[in-house]
Parts: sequence; structure tokens; C-alpha cells
Amino acid sequence: MNRVFAVCKAVLAILFVGHFSVAQAMEYPLPPSNSRLIGENRVLIVPNDGRSLERIASDYQIGLIAMLEANPDVDPLLPKAGSELILPLQMILPDTPRDGIVINLSELRLYYYPKGKNTVIVYPIGIGQLGRDTPVMTTTIVERKANPTWTPTANIRKNYAAEGITLPAMVPAGPENPMGLFALRMAAAGGTYLIHGTNADFGIGMRVSSGCIRLRPNDIEELFNTVPVGTRVQVINEPIKATTEPDGSRYVEIHQPLSKSENDNPQTKPIDIHPSIATFINNPSTDASRVNAEIERRSGLPLLVNH
Repeated sequence: MNRVFAVCKAVLAILFVGHFSVAQAMEYPLPPSNSRLIGENRVLIVPNDGRSLERIASDYQIGLIAMLEANPDVDPLLPKAGSELILPLQMILPDTPRDGIVINLSELRLYYYPKGKNTVIVYPIGIGQLGRDTPVMTTTIVERKANPTWTPTANIRKNYAAEGITLPAMVPAGPENPMGLFALRMAAAGGTYLIHGTNADFGIGMRVSSGCIRLRPNDIEELFNTVPVGTRVQVINEPIKATTEPDGSRYVEIHQPLSKSENDNPQTKPIDIHPSIATFINNPSTDASRVNAEIERRSGLPLLVNH
């Protein structure tokens, strides 16, 4: 098992429910249509306050795996006080229409383009765990539900039963509901998949759900209050993003691909190269050696790769 996922399991095993700072959503001005680079990375000096990497990530609207990709040598349970942490707040927008909600499973981020505003709001998310994968799809929001109940599907109940956990037929709305307080239902697959909250203060930026998209409680409340029924939703799975900016700067951003089996190591698993990415890499203006080095490193950070 890859180190990132091993330490994530350790974090989940020891974290307890406690106070999390309420962070503001990461809202970025939209760049021109011929540009896709947004934000700036930051460096944080770890304070001597005993916070785990998960808690720091929460304060800065970042997912846990994104923090581990950018800082592979950090102790996720107790980052060393006085050490430097890269906060991965710069990113390349997915190469999709800037319309509604775009979810990139590989980077565990949701992008929301509010209608009538020249901005994009970025949220870290949890997605389907191995064997309960969130599917790639293009769909729409068909229902907004506050205080949802949870009715586990027969398949979900079967999977939990195999692990010795008996799920009730229905979990009522309230603090014990794993869907949290707000849910947005998508049309695809007969409405099986939702974007919803959680009753746990951990697991965002990880593969933790039964296939739905999971957000931190304050994030789903904000998204719920903004997203109307009929909003377009596009779910993609692109571990490599690339852009050529108006000034000729060429960037790649490479994330660990999603595992397809327990034997996969996301740090070494081969990444399928999309034809458009291959064209980018083979362009004479691209330093292919830097791209190949980043394919091995997989930092999740935009990297300048001009010759």
C-alpha cells in the first residue's frame, strides 16, 4: 500500500471529533478563456499547537491527500513545529466548460462556476472508496434536500455486512446521519449519487464514501445555498492537467491516479496519457524531461515546464 493511503488510514484511526476552524471558501477570479492557471501556493511555518495535518488542511480549505502530495515527508499526525508546509492553493482549471459544477476525481476537488459571476469556487471533496467508485458522468442537479435521511442501498448494506457492520434500513436526519445536513441529488444512475455533507470532521480529500461526493459541513451548506436545481455537473478523472498560458508559459499539474485494486500503488501506477497531453509533452517548447520527472513525483502542484 502506498504511503499516502497508509497514513490516511492511520489518521482516520486516531482522529477524534473536535473543533475545526471555519475556513472561507477558496474563491478565485476567473482568468481569461485562453488561460487556466489560478491561485498561488503558500508556505506555512507549522505552529507549535499540536494540530494534525488534517486539521491544518481543513483550516486552509485543502484535502488531506493534496497536502500529502505536496509535502510527502511530513508527519501527518503531528507535523514538526517550525517546519515548512507547502499549501497547494495554485491549480490548473480542468479542461472543461466553465459551467456549473466540475469534479475531478483524481485531484479530489470540486470546481463551481456560479452563474453570472466571473469567479470559480474550489472545494476539497471525499469520493468513492476502492470498489465503490464514483463514476465519470455528465449530469444535472435534480433535487436539493436539507436535513436528508439516508437510505443505504442493498449493495451498500451488503458491503457493510461483509465488514461486520449492520446498517439500518434508514437513518433519520440529525447528527448521526452520515450525509450531514444538506444534499444535492444528481440525475445520473436514477439519482443514486449525491453531493452531500458529513457528520465526521475528517476524510475530506480522501476516498472514503460509498460513491457519493462528500464535503465538509460548512462547504456543503454554502454550496447548497448557491446551487440551483438544473445545474450542470461534469465528473472527470484526469490525473494530468496541462496549460499553455497567454505569455507562453507551459505548466503541468500531476496527481496520483486512482487505484483500481488493492495491489495498486498510486505513486508508481502508470498514468494513461491522453492524446492532448501527449501533444503538449511532445511540443518543442515543452521540456519533456521535466514533465517525466513530475510524472514520477506527482506533487499535485503546477510546474513550469518550458525549455
